[in-house]
Amino acid sequence: MAPDFTVSDGTTTVHLASYRGRVVLLNFWATWCPPCVAEMPSLEQLHHDMPNLVIIAVSIDQDPVAYRDFLIRHHIDLITVRDPSQSAPALFHTDMWPETYLIDRRGIIRSKFIGAQDWSDPTIRALIKSL
Repeated sequence: MAPDFTVSDGTTTVHLASYRGRVVLLNFWATWCPPCVAEMPSLEQLHHDMPNLVIIAVSIDQDPVAYRDFLIRHHIDLITVRDPSQSAPALFHTDMWPETYLIDRRGIIRSKFIGAQDWSDPTIRALIKSL
């Protein structure tokens, strides 16, 4: 089971369990992480191509201004929240960035992706669609 968490950054609040019944792609990232930045365009494209997939991007950025400016500059419109204390990644024992979990409708982790992914990859998309 995916560990449940609630993270709020003053602007956005994410409670993972509230998405039960939907497939979730949970991404841990940071604006200062080059592989995270490289991955973000394909993650954003996946968000637009598969609107029924819930994509949650949890940033570990300490600097709220750098985080907000990154979202604006890169036109990020998927669900994202800043977690500078890294409380959510700690529950997943995550310490590599980016790291992403594919969670099924029952809240079970079905796949873990370490490092930047090309979210347009047909194999990854077929895996997501299979859930």
